[in-house]
Amino acid sequence: MEKVQQNLLGIDEYIASYPLEIQEKLQSLRAVIHDVAPMASEKISYGMPTFYLFGNLVHFAMQKAHIGFYPGPSGVSEFAAELKGYKTSKGAIQFPIADPIPFDLVRKITAFRVEENLRWEAEKKSLKKRK
Repeated sequence: MEKVQQNLLGIDEYIASYPLEIQEKLQSLRAVIHDVAPMASEKISYGMPTFYLFGNLVHFAMQKAHIGFYPGPSGVSEFAAELKGYKTSKGAIQFPIADPIPFDLVRKITAFRVEENLRWEAEKKSLKKRK
């Protein structure tokens, strides 16, 4: 239990290190992800707030002029059409800090990643039972 609290403090400290306006955006993003994936644990990984569910689910991080949202390559490719207005790379999406975060899209991408991780975990368990 103590380790979970340390991880949460790490994310709280990460968010608290930014100006109030940025903190509000980061806390809102964290809350949306948590609403979609309440069973996921939180930790700092790769220096970023991370949600973990049978593996990394999504990360987010403040950058110079944007908030990076990192759902992995599948999360970006699955929603490529809806992400046309945003700068993306293989596993990352950039939300300009001056613009509102598209929380509905974040919800859909996070839900997709939850289903994906749960499916992978079920497949892994199924393969172990066959051995």
